[in-house]
Amino acid sequence: MNLAFRVSGRISKPVHEVFEAVADPKHLSGYFTTGGAVGRLETGATVTWDFHDFPGAFPVEVVEVVPDQKIVLRWDASEATEPSTTGEAPQPVGYKTTVTMEFTGLEDGRTLVTISESGWRQTPGGLKSSYGNCEGWTGMLCGMKVYLEYGINFRTGFYK
Repeated sequence: MNLAFRVSGRISKPVHEVFEAVADPKHLSGYFTTGGAVGRLETGATVTWDFHDFPGAFPVEVVEVVPDQKIVLRWDASEATEPSTTGEAPQPVGYKTTVTMEFTGLEDGRTLVTISESGWRQTPGGLKSSYGNCEGWTGMLCGMKVYLEYGINFRTGFYK
């Protein structure tokens, strides 16, 4: 069994604008990386993402970028521990997961964004962390929709 998930959502903007909202750190910091993003997503780059809900800059390896079509990332897997009474973020455990974002222009002018992530170990902590990341990517899609369509960062103050 491969621990993986896929989430998707439709954004009422052209594919290039939606792609740039992920690739450009200024835009990504406007709706997703609550602590900021540093570095443009370009093939071969390593960028950092920081989140108020999981403080500390996370290095993100950019494996592949096909403009307006696909972004492939790798980052440290972080497995949850039971029970989490301290509120600390899950800790890296020595392997990476792969995130693939696909951008598809639809006939009605909207963009379908599909995000999949795979590679967790088949452990209780790996399973729990995969669910947490699924929740995070779903939140990212919601945040991107509100940011691009209405100019609102609904995550402001949500975690801190």
